[in-house]
Amino acid sequence: MWKWILAAILVAGAAQAQEWKTRDGDILFAQADLQARLSGEELVFYDGGQSVYLADGFYTYTYGGGGTWHGKWRVREGSVVCVDYVTEVTRCDMIVENAGRLVVLTEDGQRFPVRP
Repeated sequence: MWKWILAAILVAGAAQAQEWKTRDGDILFAQADLQARLSGEELVFYDGGQSVYLADGFYTYTYGGGGTWHGKWRVREGSVVCVDYVTEVTRCDMIVENAGRLVVLTEDGQRFPVRP
């Protein structure tokens, strides 16, 4: 019985973690559309950071002040992109369009607009 209760709590916690803080005007992408939109693209943020989604699935993120993370990216349903870093850490973000601009939403509620 306890195993079922624990499993239910874990599933509920995982579901809550996926409640993204979207705003009015946020438009989600279909999985195939987001894959096509990101493939081969470089997103530049206002802090100088750069996300590069290579067409072969490789990914790099370079901080505005230097330093680069490497990994492999994949798109999930719900306008979510996940990166499996070489450090064995996985990070998932939601990418939406709002007023014609891409915006990256983090699981902890932060929003990072992409420079045009």
